[in-house]
Amino acid sequence: MGKQYIKIKQLFNAPVDTIFNILTDHEAFGEVINTNMERIVNGQGDNKNGVGSVRRVKAAFVPAFEETVITLEPNKLMEYVVSKGSPIKNHKGKMKFENEQGKTRLNYTIYFEPKFSFPFLGIILKKVIEAPLRKGLEQLAQKFESRE
Repeated sequence: MGKQYIKIKQLFNAPVDTIFNILTDHEAFGEVINTNMERIVNGQGDNKNGVGSVRRVKAAFVPAFEETVITLEPNKLMEYVVSKGSPIKNHKGKMKFENEQGKTRLNYTIYFEPKFSFPFLGIILKKVIEAPLRKGLEQLAQKFESRE
C-alpha cells in the first residue's frame, strides 16, 4: 500500500502570473480539472485563496472533502493539505511555477496514503486523482498553444 506519489509537469505558453492566477483560484482550478470546488473559508490577508483558505472538493466516486492552503508565494508556489474528510491521509499537494523563456513550467506533486488497507486501494486512488488533473492541465495548455 504505502505512500503514493503523483508528479505532473506541464508547460504553458503563457506568463507565470496568468497560469498562477488560474490554478490557485479554487473555483477556476475546479473548472480546469472538471471538479466541483468551492472556497468555504477565505485566506488570511488580501488573497481570498491564500494561506488559510479552505476549499470543499466534490469529486466523482469520492465523498466531499476539504483542502487547506498552507503556503502561497505569488507566482512561485502553492501548497495545500487535505484537512477534512477523504479516503486518504498525509496528503500534501505542491504546485511550483517557473518562468521558462516567457512560458510557465508547472511542477505539480501530490503525496498521500490511503486511510484504509484494502489491496490496490492506493493505486486506484492515485488513478482517480491523477487522471482529471493531467487531462485538465493538458486542455488548459492547449488553450494557450496558439499564442505567440
